[in-house]
Amino acid sequence: MGSLTTLCYIEKDDSYLMLHRIKKKNDVNKDKWIGVGGHFEKDETPEECLLREVKEETGLTLTAWKFRGLVTFISDTGVTEYMCLYTADQFEGEISDCIEGTLEWVKKEEIFGLNLWEGDKIFFRLMNENHPFFSLKLRYEGDQLVEAVLDGRNILEEQMR
Repeated sequence: MGSLTTLCYIEKDDSYLMLHRIKKKNDVNKDKWIGVGGHFEKDETPEECLLREVKEETGLTLTAWKFRGLVTFISDTGVTEYMCLYTADQFEGEISDCIEGTLEWVKKEEIFGLNLWEGDKIFFRLMNENHPFFSLKLRYEGDQLVEAVLDGRNILEEQMR
């Protein structure tokens, strides 16, 4: 069985709150820009994990969020990860320092200029298009995205044609 995680992109003023992973040792996400989130604890629901991880990593308390999709990450280097992807557009509190990296608001049109995982660009497009709830399978060999399947359809092959 794989691991269960949440990932959240908090929105404000046409920007996403992005985490630049530059602080953690031996970080699979080193130097990459990602959202905030993490692993489920025992008996947690996706929403409980979402709220706890956002609070731990940003200091913010979410007051409105949306479950956008389920992303299955398959890697030749580790365990399969099932990630519950959320966006949130209402929150309370002040942003605090994050031990895992630097938090920055990034304009949505500038996101693709960041050092992102290749597959993340796919779900950014889906989120920006307000795509209905989706299931996305992303398979990596090292840093290389080798398979992308959206709702059962291979979209990597379609892009390469």
